[in-house]
Amino acid sequence: MDIATILGLAIATASVAVALLSDGNPEGFTVGNDKLDALTDLPSVAVVFGGSVAAVLICFPLSKFLGTVQVAKNCFLNKPENVPRIIEQLVSLAEVARREGLLALESKLDDVDHPFVQLGIQLAIDGSPPEVIEELLRTEINAVAKRHAEGIAIIDQLGRFAPAFGMIGTLIGLIKMLGSLGENPEGVGEGMAVALITTLYGAILANAVFLPFAEKLRVLNKQELMSKEIILKGILSIQSGENPRIIDQKLQTFLPPKSRQSEVA
Repeated sequence: MDIATILGLAIATASVAVALLSDGNPEGFTVGNDKLDALTDLPSVAVVFGGSVAAVLICFPLSKFLGTVQVAKNCFLNKPENVPRIIEQLVSLAEVARREGLLALESKLDDVDHPFVQLGIQLAIDGSPPEVIEELLRTEINAVAKRHAEGIAIIDQLGRFAPAFGMIGTLIGLIKMLGSLGENPEGVGEGMAVALITTLYGAILANAVFLPFAEKLRVLNKQELMSKEIILKGILSIQSGENPRIIDQKLQTFLPPKSRQSEVA
C-alpha cells in the first residue's frame, strides 16, 4: 500500500472540502489593513497549497517528497564550488605524482577538502585501472544527477499544480456565488473578488516560488556536475602521468576565458 497516494488523496479531499464549506467571507482572517485583508482568504490557501502538495504526494513516493525540503534548502544555503581552487589542487597533486609517484599522494589526502577528489585520488593510489576509476566516478556523478533531478521534478510539479488548484478554487467560489445570486445580488462584487483570490495565490506560488526554485536548482546542479566532470578528467590525467602543465591547460578549458588562470609556472 502506497501511503503517499492515500495521504495525497486525503489532503486533496480536505483542501477542497474547506473551500466548499467556507462561507466565502474573507473577514475570518484579517491583518489590520483593508487592502491586505481583501487579499487574504484561508480557504483559498488551503485549496492552492494543500491541493498542490496533495497532487505531488500522489505523483511521488513519500520518501522522495520528504527529501524535497532538503533539496529546496539549497536555494538558500548553497555554497558554490570554487572551481579554480579545485583545478589548482588537482594540478598540485599532479606535480607531486609526477615527481614522487602516485603512492606519494597518500600523504597529501588529508590536505584535500573535496570528497570527490579524495575518492578519485584514493582509487588512483590503490592502483585501479583507468577504466575502473572512470566507471566508479561516472557512476557517482550519475547518481548525484539522478537525485537532483528527482528533487527538481517534485518542485516543478508543485509549480504546475498550483495554478490548476487556484483555478479549481476560483470555480468553487464562482459556483457558490452564482448559487446565492438570487438571495444576495449585492454581494456579487465581493464574492467575485474572493473567488479570484485562489487564482492569484496559485499564480504567485507557481511563478514566484516553485518554478524559480526549480530553475535555481537546475543551475546549481549544472555547476556541481561540471566541477565533478573537471575532477574526473583531472584524476584520470594524474593517473596516466600527464604533464601538470597539460593537465592545467586541459582543465582550464572548462572555465570561461575571463576566469582562466595558469596555475603552473
